[in-house]
Amino acid sequence: MRRICIINQKGGVGKTTTTINLGAGLSRNDRKVLIIDLDAQGNINSSLNLESYKDIFEFLFENAELNECIARAGKNLDIIRSKETLTKSEVILSKENEKEFILRNKLKSLSGYDYVLVDCPPSLGLLNQNAMLFADEAIIPASTDYLGFDALKKMVKAIREINKHFDHSLKITKIIPTMFDKRNKLSHQMLKEMQNEFYELMADPIGTNSKLRECPLAKMSIFTYDKSSKGAKDYEKLVKSVLRDENKYSKKK
Repeated sequence: MRRICIINQKGGVGKTTTTINLGAGLSRNDRKVLIIDLDAQGNINSSLNLESYKDIFEFLFENAELNECIARAGKNLDIIRSKETLTKSEVILSKENEKEFILRNKLKSLSGYDYVLVDCPPSLGLLNQNAMLFADEAIIPASTDYLGFDALKKMVKAIREINKHFDHSLKITKIIPTMFDKRNKLSHQMLKEMQNEFYELMADPIGTNSKLRECPLAKMSIFTYDKSSKGAKDYEKLVKSVLRDENKYSKKK
């Protein structure tokens, strides 16, 4: 089972879009996928047509059973949603013993999935620390602009510091350049700088695409909404790249 956090402290870089479409793509390749939304904005719930199950806050802090929280989003694809109540979690976590390990401890017996993808909030707070200490891998979407590149470098540094402080071994397995505009000189410049600094980790860029912006309104992944679109083709490349790494990173559990 591969446990992957989709993380960046910067907002608006495509974390939720990546989580949904990576998860949907993997599920279409006969992998059993669980997506956990740790962002109080609840954008995964807003982007997909989910039934009303209990949410991640109720699971973490109100003793809801795991099976009460898992919603079916499609064949091989399950979701644990979030909502605005999760905004209270930082205060609650700060008073807990082992506050950085609540998610890992609660999911200790989780099984039956090939992939668990955690969609993280745009911060470096306790929820993201929980996500990083639960996961074995980190995928970092980074927008191809100056602030996106700056946030990427800070995120890489933060992961190294978390690993050192907690004696953890979270591996950055992919950096995904997002919102790449091939007509824009700055996009090309920032992509080149990302590739120069992190060349071994770089995925192919996800281009700007109107269909990617439209599919949350339609409550669909890009593969269901328009499988022939440029956005679908970009995410299909990412899915294939993640699948190729299975022998390298998969863990039995």
